[in-house]
Amino acid sequence: MELLIKNGAVYDPINGIKGDKTDISIKNGKIVDKVSSRALVIDAGGRLIMPGGVDAHSHIAGAKVNVGRVMRPEDTRAGIIPRTKITRPYTGYTVPNVYAIGYRYAQMGYTTVFEAAQAIMKARHTHEELEEIPIIDKGALTLFGSNWPTMDYVREKDMDKLAAYVAWGLLASRGFGIKAVNPGGGEMWGFGKNVSGLDDVVPNFDVTPAQIIVSLMKVNEMLGLPHSVHLHCNNLGKPGNYKTTLASMELAKQVKPSKDRQVMHVTHLTFNSWGGTNWGDFESKADEIANFLNNSENVTTDMGQLIFGSATTMTADGPVQYANAKLLHAKWGNGDVELEDASGVVPIFYVKQISIHAIMWAMGLELALLTKDPYKVLLTTDHPNGGPFVNYPEVIALLMSNKKRQEEIKTLNEAVHKRTRIPGIERELDFNDIAIMTRAGSAKVLGLLDTKGHLGAGADADIAIYDIKPDQIDPSVEHAKIKSAFSSAAYTIKGGEVVVKDGQIVATPAGRTFWVDASVPDQHTDIMMKDIRMKFKNYYSINLANYMVEDAYVTHPNVVRAGVIPVTAR
Repeated sequence: MELLIKNGAVYDPINGIKGDKTDISIKNGKIVDKVSSRALVIDAGGRLIMPGGVDAHSHIAGAKVNVGRVMRPEDTRAGIIPRTKITRPYTGYTVPNVYAIGYRYAQMGYTTVFEAAQAIMKARHTHEELEEIPIIDKGALTLFGSNWPTMDYVREKDMDKLAAYVAWGLLASRGFGIKAVNPGGGEMWGFGKNVSGLDDVVPNFDVTPAQIIVSLMKVNEMLGLPHSVHLHCNNLGKPGNYKTTLASMELAKQVKPSKDRQVMHVTHLTFNSWGGTNWGDFESKADEIANFLNNSENVTTDMGQLIFGSATTMTADGPVQYANAKLLHAKWGNGDVELEDASGVVPIFYVKQISIHAIMWAMGLELALLTKDPYKVLLTTDHPNGGPFVNYPEVIALLMSNKKRQEEIKTLNEAVHKRTRIPGIERELDFNDIAIMTRAGSAKVLGLLDTKGHLGAGADADIAIYDIKPDQIDPSVEHAKIKSAFSSAAYTIKGGEVVVKDGQIVATPAGRTFWVDASVPDQHTDIMMKDIRMKFKNYYSINLANYMVEDAYVTHPNVVRAGVIPVTAR
């Protein structure tokens, strides 16, 4: 199949294209230099064209998502979109069903999305759900930050064993990369405790969060994984936690990258940029986080932007969810994954007149606007923690229009003026910045620039066309049109196939699941597996044979071979 897109205003930051009228040729699902005269032609009519959107951090599948669905029956009562000849019934807002996830991402022009946290033990269920999400490509990051083998090998300073465990864990979970959530804290939560800083010692393992983070970064580079360590910092959700965040990012200076990317990605910084000592003097410290990023080359982040209204907080950080439930007098669910991690789910409603919520709303925007390089801050809402992903167009409009921000500020608690810098920030991002934060930057952070996030020859033919003409619109003034256009793509093309036209789903191909195959010397795996078998014999409640994700669970795989650096050389 051949397709030619003509007469569009193309924004492709990786290839240095900023609004130029450039033809895009597609053949057999890939972008090519040219096509034959038989190609189907789409005339974009001067409309905005970008690569398909890439979301590097979202919660779209797995056990905690289903707990959220059970806890939010009002999501379903809000309405069910009935079956059509093309689409299945779908429903939900903060925790939509699997079909809604695929359809709605595609309708916004997104074609690739990564689940941000899966425990190895629960990975089979995660992949069952990923398989059911239509259209989009996806993958899942695997939790390693509180796993018993991780902490054993960190204590022993045995990086060969730790590398072998991570490589095996990625295979066992069909995972894409290393995720660490409140390192060490998940283990302590099993005893009703938590870590309060990077130098706290985890009982029974005699390791600290700092040691866990640095060791995982070193192993990540030893294995040559495409993505860096994906870190959810300790002390999330506590006033004053920006100090822990800065200290965590400082740890990245101890490790050199094996690839042209960061060594640490710190996620959803709206929840980790908190100043003050209590809720009474709570304030934004996003400016200090941005200052660090402006002077650092080995750390990237994402916003985790707060959206007012309903949300469902869900995370592998069990202690913070317990604290949220007690603070808010809310219902909650708690999960413990034996020998691996903890989790929690708490429904929430963000209110404009609550000072804490208003300040949090400002934090994500401050982070994006005060950080000079848009490649260092990805656009996310930490769906559904900060708010549902369908609100990305709202965030885009806020970033591109100071006028819209000022209009919103007028409706918020006055604490925004006293405890944030957002009222005085005049910077407005442009279409190229947005293309970086939602496409090029995300693909680079994930290590997928060979096929994702750009429109050069060889890339996946994932393309979004939006119904606005960049040379005929002022995003600062016409922000409502910006939001509307990014909410409903004129065309979304996935793998060379038109899947959305005029905002409507017209095809539902199956997306692929990306996972990473990392290699270590066989002798390291053999030695490590003796420890794993002992753990299963003495502690696990399931058999090792029932633990790993089998090929049958991933029917459309895209296996990424890690760029192997011989572990013995380290």
